[in-house]
Amino acid sequence: MRNLSVLALLVLFFSLPRATRAGAFPDDSDLASPAANAAAATPAGPAKAKSEGPLAIGIGVKVSTLGIGGEAAVALAHRSNLRLGFNYFSYGNTFNKDGATYQGSLDFRSAQATYDVFLTSNFHVSPGVLLYNGNNVTANVSVPGGKTFTLNNVSYMSDPADPIAGTGKLSVYKAAPMLLVGFGNLVPRSSRHFSVSFDIGAAYQGPPRVALNLGGSACDPSGVFCRSVSSDPTIQSNIASEQAKLNKSASPFRFYPVLSFGVGYKF
Repeated sequence: MRNLSVLALLVLFFSLPRATRAGAFPDDSDLASPAANAAAATPAGPAKAKSEGPLAIGIGVKVSTLGIGGEAAVALAHRSNLRLGFNYFSYGNTFNKDGATYQGSLDFRSAQATYDVFLTSNFHVSPGVLLYNGNNVTANVSVPGGKTFTLNNVSYMSDPADPIAGTGKLSVYKAAPMLLVGFGNLVPRSSRHFSVSFDIGAAYQGPPRVALNLGGSACDPSGVFCRSVSSDPTIQSNIASEQAKLNKSASPFRFYPVLSFGVGYKF
């Protein structure tokens, strides 16, 4: 009798619609926790952007016609750098010209900035500027008493009682645009750290200006008729003419040639 009852229940169950049976006995996958279901329903957030690497910076030392110095560069884009540098050099010498003794000093003091545009991986064109151009030539001038000298091709004798002495200076613009081309990259775009660079170009520093300031007294070549250099109009005119000749001789250096060689390291 019991077997018949069980059999009757099984027949009755399987005769029910499938949906009804599924509701009565849910699948294990339907028993997942609400948290799991919520996690599955939540859309994935946007992927984190790849973090950028540290800013590429290179430093170096160089020797150039502007002096000995250092420089640093930072990569602005894939094919461009901003480069800053400084230059320093001093040289002294004593020489004689037209009977006068000059104790001269050549001084290089400058700071520069260039924008390097790389047409290839190494070849670059670099417009820039000398932010500070302190390059100049100075000299102390003297003529011992009793010695002859010339100004503007006119001969004089230095007064033994009041010898000729003074100063001379050649100066240029304090800032100067420049244009360089060259090879080498202070901030290589590869895994290399060391670099070698070469630049050639020119800086426009304006026409050099020479100033002569002389004191003392000058006499005729025979040693008579002595007069003060600062108050005699003829001597002052000859000094001005001498300055003009020196300015003309120095005028080609309004375009100062720049030749540079350096080595660097990228961090």
